[in-house]
Amino acid sequence: MSNGLTIDYDTADRITLLNLQDQLKYLRKELEDFKKGKRLHPEDVASNIKIISALELLIPYYGGTVV
Repeated sequence: MSNGLTIDYDTADRITLLNLQDQLKYLRKELEDFKKGKRLHPEDVASNIKIISALELLIPYYGGTVV
């Protein structure tokens, strides 16, 4: 007997892609707000820049486009 939810690989990839795109949008918004004067810890700024670069490489792997 199987416990939990089972989904096919295409659905899992689509969910992953949507999450990655949402995260990219959120991090870009944080950096834009920072540029407009909103407080953001300096380590977070550097980390967000790195993560944004990584997401821009990873999203196309899941079939998405980086806008």
